[in-house]
Parts: sequence; C-alpha cells; structure tokens
Amino acid sequence: MESLKFESRDLESTEAFLNRAYTKMRIGSPGEQIRTRIEREAAGSITVDRLEIGFEMRYDANPLGKICLCVVADGTVRDHVTDGWQDAFGPGDVVSFAPPDRPYAGRIDNSRYSITMFDPALLTQAAHAVAPVRLLHHRPRTAAAGQQLARTISYLGDDVLPNPTLKASRLLLASVEQLLASSVLAAFPNTALDADGGQIAPSRTVRRAIAYLESNVDSPIGVGDIAAAAGVTVRAVQSAFQRHLGISPLGYLRQLRLAEARAMLQAGDPAELTVSAAAARWGFHHLGRFAAAYRQTYGESPSETLHN
Repeated sequence: MESLKFESRDLESTEAFLNRAYTKMRIGSPGEQIRTRIEREAAGSITVDRLEIGFEMRYDANPLGKICLCVVADGTVRDHVTDGWQDAFGPGDVVSFAPPDRPYAGRIDNSRYSITMFDPALLTQAAHAVAPVRLLHHRPRTAAAGQQLARTISYLGDDVLPNPTLKASRLLLASVEQLLASSVLAAFPNTALDADGGQIAPSRTVRRAIAYLESNVDSPIGVGDIAAAAGVTVRAVQSAFQRHLGISPLGYLRQLRLAEARAMLQAGDPAELTVSAAAARWGFHHLGRFAAAYRQTYGESPSETLHN
C-alpha cells in the first residue's frame, strides 16, 4: 500500500475516493461548499491518514475489515453509530471508530482528524493469543492511555512510515507493527488482557517474563534468568507459562527466535544469505531440528521462505 494525497471540492469525487481508499460508503452534505483533503502514509498493513473535511459530511459505510482508530484534532464527529452504541467525538478524543466487521454511520462537521488502520491479526500476534483478540470498548481505559496512543500514532505518521528504509525491510516493518498493536492493547480494554473479556488474563509473572524475553531474544538466556526477571522462582515461572500459554518459558523463547529467523529469511538475498547462517544467528545450531521446527510452525521449509 502506497502513500497518497487527495484534494477535492466535489462531493461525487470525494465519495468515489472514499470508496476506493476505505470501504463502500454513501456520503452527503446539506451545504454546497465542499472541501476535502487527505494525505496517507503507509507501510505493510498500517495506514495513517490525515483528513480535513471542511464541510458537514454525512456518511453511511460498510465494514472496513480493519482496526480503525480516530484521533480528532479539530471540529466534531457527531451521531456516530456502530455495533449498538452511539457517541460524539471532539478535539483530543482517541477512539476505535468501528469493529472490523460492523458498518457505521454518522456526520463529520468541519473537522481535522487522523485515521489509523491495520490488520486485526496484529493484535492477536502482539498478545501471543490463541483466539482472535478484539477490543471491548471504543474508548481507551483512561485519558492518559489515549494520549500515549495518540503520540505513538503521530510518531508513526510523521517519522516512521515515510521512511523508505522501513518499506524495504520486513524485519523493521514487523517491529513497527508490533509497536502499534502493543500500544493499542495497552490503551483499550481487550479480550487478551482484561478478565471480563471471557479469557484468563496473563498473570503479572508471565507479562514480566515475556517483556524480558522480547527485549533479550538475541541473548543467551536460561530459565533461571527468566525467573529472576519475573521476580519468582523457576518452578513458579514454569507453572505460570504452562497455565496461561500452554508452553514452557524456553519453548516460548524458541518461538520468538523462530519468528526472528523467519523475518531474516524473508528479507534476505539468497545470493548472500544461507539457511544455516540465519539459523545460527538466532541460536539454532542443529540445522535438521531447526528445519523441522520451522516447517511445523510455518508450513514450509526455511529454504522455501528464503527463495520466495
């Protein structure tokens, strides 16, 4: 998905563009003065759009199929209806605009705002969850949580997504997707981290251990190191991982390193990189076992990933 710019003073042209850029929708306005400006920065499944709607625009839209976050700078979004709730948003508000599978409708009145969209699967990946993760409310847990997410979105749109180096590196892109998804999980109530979502929330022990593992994935780590980082005994950290994730702490670390090896193979040049070099870089010194674990996890051989 590429960056883009759009400007128009015509309602029909604006509607046609919105249908191409977002989803099928109908728009209308009681006035005759139409002014629309939209700029998009994009990389991978992430888009950050800055919109200026300089008129009263009524909208009725089909589902987006993506997580859609709205940060209002000026003006208002009124009578916004989706998924059984109705709300209005003003300057400083950060909201989840609509669930990926639900239509929405409302009106925007002379507003400047950003729309950030991404694949819902990123939430599940970031939470290391088995079942698909969904957001439980359209507003953040606290105003401070919303402001922190707004700063992350601004950083992505201003500094990260426009960088051509990002678009050329799958490894960098994966880290950016992880940053955004993790920020959304921290900001909004969701089924992965909140007990009222019908799932068992990971314990503090597991969260601390995962944070340590993700920060030290390329370092020599033993189960004693993981337990110390979580502030518990070895037996306690092993029990917590089995109870919440169904895997041992070192098994979880192997999954992280497999993912890093896969990203390296995806981004690598077959003329310069070998499977054995990628495996060794991420701590897999027995090539046969690495290949077997890789195929079991990703459904293809490491060599197929490197040459595709």
